[in-house]
Amino acid sequence: MIPLPSPKVSVDWLLKQLDDPNLIILDATIKKVTSEETANNPGLQIKGARFFDIKKSFSETNTNLPNMVPSAQEFEIACRSLGICSHHKIIIYDTHGIYSSPRAWWMFTIMGHKNVAILDGGLPAWMKQALPTETKPKNPLHYKKGDFKAIYNSAMVVDLAKMLSETNASDSIILDARSHGRFYGTAPEPRNDLKSGHIPNSFSLPYTRLLHNGHLLPKEKLNEIFDDFDIENKRLIFSCGSGITACIILVAAHMCGYKKLQVYDGSWSEWGQIDGIPIEC
Repeated sequence: MIPLPSPKVSVDWLLKQLDDPNLIILDATIKKVTSEETANNPGLQIKGARFFDIKKSFSETNTNLPNMVPSAQEFEIACRSLGICSHHKIIIYDTHGIYSSPRAWWMFTIMGHKNVAILDGGLPAWMKQALPTETKPKNPLHYKKGDFKAIYNSAMVVDLAKMLSETNASDSIILDARSHGRFYGTAPEPRNDLKSGHIPNSFSLPYTRLLHNGHLLPKEKLNEIFDDFDIENKRLIFSCGSGITACIILVAAHMCGYKKLQVYDGSWSEWGQIDGIPIEC
């Protein structure tokens, strides 16, 4: 099978592939927790898209933390119910432009599926060119069961115990995708049960710096941003509010050639609620 050209593809590229029987298009939209903004064109989807339900089907449910990675078995079962097979090329988008689609990309990647990419600009870019859409089905569709096989790579995920040891590690750097205000404790957290501030020895890199009009910045611009941090030859650990926007920075770093990439899955939803844990502002 011909591999996808990049971790992201353009709407023009996707348009040419719509009739490929090995292609699966997934809508991974979730609501933005930090704003009242609603998804653009919530009643429409790219023609033939299937809904990748991060909140209900592709998150661990036996926890009070949002958006935690499910087990390999749970991920596999959910993929198979969407008709996804191991040979499929998977393109993921969301209706905000780029917001939650990188989270889905990261999950497929840690589950061993490499032939996956996000749609740069998402549904807004698709609709701007008046490309084929359809009304979202009111009820979930049933697909022929797929044969997707998940092979979980735990090295790409950091838990709380590991994170506590990483705050003083010299061979890693922690980048926080939340806004500067939330990072420095000058803006409130959207979840009332969380403290303000940031993980000690972490650095603020708001995910919005990496985007322009719902598109990832060009590689040379991304490199300029990453050059502000001393990250060469270090493991990069990405955090945010609940593990969603951390994946935007991770995808950007991956595109720039960085290799040792991890997500602190609990992110601030976990760190910010625990008593006695170190916090800086």
